[in-house]
Parts: sequence; structure tokens; C-alpha cells
Amino acid sequence: MPSVYLSPSLQEYNPYVDGGNEEYYMNLIADAMEPYLKASGIDFKRNDPDMTLSQAIADSNKGNHDLHLAIHSNAAPEGSAGRYTGADIYYYPTGSNGKRFAEILQKNYKDIYPEPNDVDIIPTTSLAEVRRTKSPSALIEVAYHDNPEEAQWIRDNINAIGRNLAKSVAEYFNVPFVEP
Repeated sequence: MPSVYLSPSLQEYNPYVDGGNEEYYMNLIADAMEPYLKASGIDFKRNDPDMTLSQAIADSNKGNHDLHLAIHSNAAPEGSAGRYTGADIYYYPTGSNGKRFAEILQKNYKDIYPEPNDVDIIPTTSLAEVRRTKSPSALIEVAYHDNPEEAQWIRDNINAIGRNLAKSVAEYFNVPFVEP
């Protein structure tokens, strides 16, 4: 049975423009993924919101996971809050399977994100969850939580985002995606 480590954001300190925080909403997305993963025969483990990032990475690495998915929402640089839109998907540049997963995420996420041309994949060596995990990995920034319209879109689409991400995991593993 294929296995994915789900790592929703641990950033309780990262507030949404209209209330709530990144950790809260990304955990709701991971919650929404679970029934689809179970129905599709995909095993999973999740980080604990009380973990540090280093602990979550170590937890992922000590398991026998075939994939690592970090789930985040984005914020613009200081002074630009509320002006950015888009979804960004990061992968480690030398990992062909991580890149393949990022490409699958991008293709599928364009089906639900309001501006499909604003869904980008980006190679990076600076993000720990794509650099330090032993299994192929990707980190998705689902939208900008400091932009009121994007933050509301996230809130209104928790289940659709979770379903879409689970569908991408199933596609990566080449297993049938099954509705619960």
C-alpha cells in the first residue's frame, strides 16, 4: 500500500486576514484529504500541530513513506499584503519524482483554482520540507491568506482543495482515485 506523509502547516502564528491562522486551515484541508486517501487505498501519517518543523521532518523520515506533501498558504512580503494571488508548488530541483509530483499537483490544481494560469511550480533548495525529507516531496502554497478574496476562497473550498490534493496523490501513485 503506498504511503504519504501529510504535513499541514505548523504556523499557528501566521494569521489570516479575516481571522484564523495558517495552521488551522491547512489542517482542515488535510482532514478533508483523509477519506479520499483511505477510499483510494493510500496509507498516510500526519504531523502533529505541536511539532516543530524539524520534528515533523524527522517524523516523516523515520517512517517508510513513499511521498511527503507539505500543505501551506502564502503571505506577501511586508508592505505588499493583500496584493498577491496565486498558488505555488515547490519541489527540490534534483529530485525527478518530486518534480513529477509537483507537475501532477499543478495540472490538477488548475482545475479548481480561480486563475489556472496563476498556478506555478518552482524548484527550490531553501525550503526544508523539500530539501530534508528522504521521500520525494512537494510543498503547495494553496493561495494567499493575506489577500481577503484568496483567504475567503480557501475557506469556501476546504473540501475541494482536500479532494484535489488527494486526487493528485492517487495519480502520483498510479492508483484509482476513489470517492469515499
